[in-house]
Amino acid sequence: MILCRFTHDLRLDDHAALAAAAERGPVLPVLVLDESLLASLRRSPLRAGFFAGAAAALDASLRERGSALVIRRGEAAASLLDLARSSGASGVVWSARYDGAGSRADLQLRASLEEAGLGAHCVDDAPAIAPGAIERDGKGYRAFAPYFDRWRETPVPSYDVPLLLQFAHHPNVESEPLPSPEELGATGVAADSTPLVAAERLQAFLANGVRAYASARRDPSEDGTSRLSAHLSWGTLSLRTAVRGAREALDNPFLLNEERRSVRSFLRSLAMRDFFFALAYFNPETDRAPLQERMRDFAFTAEHPLLGAWCSGRTGFPLVDAGMRQLAATGWMHPYVRAVSASFLCFDLGVDWHVGRDVWDTMSIEDDAAVATGNWQWIAGVGADLVQYPRIYNPLRGQRRVDPDGTYARAWVHELRHRPLGPSENLAPMLPLYDGNPYPSPAVDHAAAARTFLERYRAHLLTKSASVQGSEAPGG
Repeated sequence: MILCRFTHDLRLDDHAALAAAAERGPVLPVLVLDESLLASLRRSPLRAGFFAGAAAALDASLRERGSALVIRRGEAAASLLDLARSSGASGVVWSARYDGAGSRADLQLRASLEEAGLGAHCVDDAPAIAPGAIERDGKGYRAFAPYFDRWRETPVPSYDVPLLLQFAHHPNVESEPLPSPEELGATGVAADSTPLVAAERLQAFLANGVRAYASARRDPSEDGTSRLSAHLSWGTLSLRTAVRGAREALDNPFLLNEERRSVRSFLRSLAMRDFFFALAYFNPETDRAPLQERMRDFAFTAEHPLLGAWCSGRTGFPLVDAGMRQLAATGWMHPYVRAVSASFLCFDLGVDWHVGRDVWDTMSIEDDAAVATGNWQWIAGVGADLVQYPRIYNPLRGQRRVDPDGTYARAWVHELRHRPLGPSENLAPMLPLYDGNPYPSPAVDHAAAARTFLERYRAHLLTKSASVQGSEAPGG
């Protein structure tokens, strides 16, 4: 008998850890609600509701197969050791995490289990292609373009439910109750957090939506993206399944050129998840420090008088504010709007990317620390793929580009709901008075803020360059 510990892999299909466990004997499925997991769930009620629904769906699927999810609350190693002793299990199999804190926890768990004489098997399940499968001289790529070239030519493994899978039953093992929404600080269970919903959503998207993805990902008013990020984060859908489906769609000989570009764009977005997993895997310090050593002492700030306005969607820039309010209400934000909103925080306000990452962590359904860190460092100009200077998004230009008639802005910024918006140069400074709650003027002069940031950035690089040259000079 062997324990299979579920965490961010709440499904039975295409499951690397479950397949590895099945090779070692009858499987006892376990979910440990340790302090780290509970803290993450309690930070975001929407995340907690999604998790509660996914855990209940996993338990229901197991019961259909004559088993059930064994629940434990407490420190992971102690809980698993106690279960192994009471059940006679020979070891534990679980899916790896790739952020610094997660990988350190995996190492500690492995050490505790092996010290007790148990097998400890930590396997790659979250990525479509494991980080170690794409590397150069034992190191990972730091630029996405060459990584993507390798990634799209690398086969994606499949872990279907093994024919010999047998779930264990043991009279001495009892389960604690499933996590309830109330326990986690949620108001209810998310109805759309099951593997069945994820599979149906992927199938529908690959049948139709993926062919228009390139345009949909630039139009926040249309619900044209896959909306699979939460399912990928919590493992109610395997990223391998999504990648194989997208690759099959790309092989369709009847695709038009624009449709083919759209499918490639979707594949690229899936590959970015693997890229960020790999960045964290090869550079575990990036959960605390920028990937770029030269930016580790750049003077971002942890505070700003307008930080609260950004958090609540009251900056006076409709695109930024609509995105922040969408995130707070739904736990998700449109991809392009995410980039604009994050850019505004880092460059218009000069606030450290850690702050933005942690604020979003209190609202988002997703719980992928490695992906969140990779994305935030990318936007902030301190991570991968940096060109000479970081890309600073203009929130007014972005508004005119992706939401020229204000449909998206009005949907989320209620103060603008009755205001006719159009593609004018003066889109942001609107002051309608509805319900005694006026919409604010723009909080900053974007052009001036961008210039100021770039001047500081340029000065920092010059200082770093001079320092390097000085250290390399004879006698330096």
